[in-house]
Amino acid sequence: MKIKHLVSGIALSMGASVLSVSAMAADTIKVGVLHSLSGTMAISETTLKDTVLMMVEEQNKKGGLLGKKLEAVVVDPASNWPLFAEKTRELLTKDQVDVIFGCWTSVSRKSALPVLEELNGLMFYPVQYEGEESSKNVFYTGAAPNQQAIPAVDYLMNDLGVKRWVLAGTDYVYPRTTNKILEAYLKAKGVAEEDIMINYTPFGHSDWQSIVSDIKSFGAEGKKTAVVSTINGDANVPFYKELGNQGISAEDIPVVAFSVGEEELSGLDTKPLVGHLAAWNYFQSVESDANSAFISQWKAFTGNPDRVTNDPMEATYIGFKMWTQAVEKAGTTDVDAVEQAMIGQETENLTGGMAYMNKNHHLSKPVLIGEIQDDGQFEVVWETEGVVPGDAWSDFLPGSKDLIADWTAPISCGNYNTVTKTCSGQNY
Repeated sequence: MKIKHLVSGIALSMGASVLSVSAMAADTIKVGVLHSLSGTMAISETTLKDTVLMMVEEQNKKGGLLGKKLEAVVVDPASNWPLFAEKTRELLTKDQVDVIFGCWTSVSRKSALPVLEELNGLMFYPVQYEGEESSKNVFYTGAAPNQQAIPAVDYLMNDLGVKRWVLAGTDYVYPRTTNKILEAYLKAKGVAEEDIMINYTPFGHSDWQSIVSDIKSFGAEGKKTAVVSTINGDANVPFYKELGNQGISAEDIPVVAFSVGEEELSGLDTKPLVGHLAAWNYFQSVESDANSAFISQWKAFTGNPDRVTNDPMEATYIGFKMWTQAVEKAGTTDVDAVEQAMIGQETENLTGGMAYMNKNHHLSKPVLIGEIQDDGQFEVVWETEGVVPGDAWSDFLPGSKDLIADWTAPISCGNYNTVTKTCSGQNY
């Protein structure tokens, strides 16, 4: 009997503990932050962690969400791609977060994705990527290739008369897939194979002397040459320095980057880089009331008047705003309810106009090309007339051109084949 009473007492105690934990969990809405704060990607991702914290603080000043305060739960996957899966699981099971804002590289997103789908978590991914994916559990608020890479190539080809192409990237899924799309696109435009040079380097690559020399030689054959750069993280610093060392100016061989913004340039001497380009959906230099307010809020939050803003920050801002609106519409943080409430959400772009969330979990956004100035900012030299809907699947890859993503009934599929009228059964 004593043993029975002891067991019963333990059970009651455990039950009370569970209730206590549940009650505590119900007191706040938890927001997971999954960004590298150390390692090769910290140069880019730390800023996004701070952006989420700023948005959480702002929302709490407004009274929170559904009558509850938001609580940020920050983890550091340390630029270690398998660790993103582990930290995602930790956020969803141990910390029981209601949403995750995170990842920069596609390899980190693809590491987290199976865990998100297994545990039915919800993540907002705020960085340009290669497409070829649409998951019910992810909203892609950065650019798809048709919102960055394709327009950038069109600009170089049509406005600058580029005939030879260097596709230079970091060796992982985003650059390889993006360059596969661009290679197919260039060849469809009549560019010969010998006029396309493709090069990959590892994360954190620092010795660029021979590669930049090869680029210089490739561009010295009488045809206008440009570099399309999918180089990611801190490898950009020595890459741009070596361009300057070898006297490659934007007039000689312009570089258009997809992963270099104001934050990355803030650590560089930008004078030798003046005239080189970047393609994004946002630049700090764009004048709008919303952008001015955002910049002021950022400088006040960080306590640093020299801190800059950038495109993935705007994508984080848009995703966070839409998530709060979807939660209010759904009346709950339940993932399935919020996922459906997200479709059709609108919020203002910081560059003017409205961002719209489509059925494929990708945004409609404007596309801008900016030229590096000597103060580390960008002057916009080209932009679309309106917003461009993001394509989950490329029109230029044979296995993708017939696929669409539509997360509304009756399709509810991430890769629906419009020819066979079937869903493959997988989301990506």
